[in-house]
Amino acid sequence: MSFFAENWVLILVAFVSGAMLVWPLVNRSGGAIGTAEAVRLINREKGVLVDVSEPKEYAEGHAAGARNVPFGQLEGSRDLPSNKALPVVLLCPSGARAGRAAGLLRKAGYEKAVAVAGGTAAWREASLPVEKGAAGKAVAA
Repeated sequence: MSFFAENWVLILVAFVSGAMLVWPLVNRSGGAIGTAEAVRLINREKGVLVDVSEPKEYAEGHAAGARNVPFGQLEGSRDLPSNKALPVVLLCPSGARAGRAAGLLRKAGYEKAVAVAGGTAAWREASLPVEKGAAGKAVAA
């Protein structure tokens, strides 16, 4: 018992550092998925691919077939599926904005809104199809 009393600070530091290591695994809550899972959702569950990049970023390169709904215009957008039970797979260049967008959409009732971890960069790394050009004017990249 005296060991714990004399070393309570070290024990506390060990506990906190362990909790910090485990937190990312516990806090996933459906927020980010890999590219393979994204493709599965799109192909098998009729998931809708939405790129939340700004129009200029979208034109520089986006996942083939992705709808462009800039993050700032997400709320109330008519480009989102009306069926909120469908999976909504979100992308942006790095994945950070898409993660925030997934959280917003889940709060708005899109229970299966998820972001692709790593964003468009991860999409390219997985050798998945990428297009260039503005919405409606895509050119294969």
